[in-house]
Amino acid sequence: MKLFLSAAPGRAVDTARFAGIVPPDGFRFWRASTLGRITDRLERRLLLELAGELRGRTFLDVGCGDGALLVWAAARGAHAMGVDPSRAMVEAARERARAEGAAVSVRLGSGENLPFADGSFHLVAAVTVLCFVRDPDAVVREMARVLAPGGRLVIGELGRWSVWAARRRIRGWLGDEFWQKARFRTADELCRLLENGGLAVKRVAGAVYYPPWGWAARLFEPIDPWLGRRASLGAAFLAVAADREERECPIGFRTSFPIAEPRQRLGESPA
Repeated sequence: MKLFLSAAPGRAVDTARFAGIVPPDGFRFWRASTLGRITDRLERRLLLELAGELRGRTFLDVGCGDGALLVWAAARGAHAMGVDPSRAMVEAARERARAEGAAVSVRLGSGENLPFADGSFHLVAAVTVLCFVRDPDAVVREMARVLAPGGRLVIGELGRWSVWAARRRIRGWLGDEFWQKARFRTADELCRLLENGGLAVKRVAGAVYYPPWGWAARLFEPIDPWLGRRASLGAAFLAVAADREERECPIGFRTSFPIAEPRQRLGESPA
């Protein structure tokens, strides 16, 4: 699934979604590898847990790539729609949906200017998007805008403190322009980004605590979810779930801006 490629090494996986440099086959090659298959499975499990119930809900994937997440969401009963700035990826997503018989809709569009009315979706997802856009605050505001009251945003991003991030930073220092532009964030930085957009952070979790080798992925897979519930340090992939909430004002009208509640940090139990 495209959503879960954020920890993948190399230009072929990451740039295809954002600049159209590499054809969508890059995703297929990644998923065919041992490392990609295990990483995909772990990240998918985490995103499913944070997303919650999908059946009957309207769902938007911002930066949908080749449509793997859309097909996954549709198979679980969601009314799925995707946007991507790459024409090649939009066509790849449509072709994937046709091949798998999934009823999804895909449009050309950017996260800074989503082509949807306010409050259109119960669930919005954006994975490995904020780490590459010029104005992440604008993208968060747009995603919050299209969320219905009570709706949920789930983001998945590149963790700042991991072996994967260190490897990518070195590539940037050595002249890789793509990784020079990438922004790796901590869990707290991601939470502040969403809270500044008026969302209430509900859950933070990590995944992919092993180095980028297939044998390490096989060894760590059984304990990776356990680690993800307890610490963000070392996670190549960080996921955050945040809700759009509204409250009644004392003077009798409803606020149009969501009000954030205290968030559940890694290692904390829900109230």
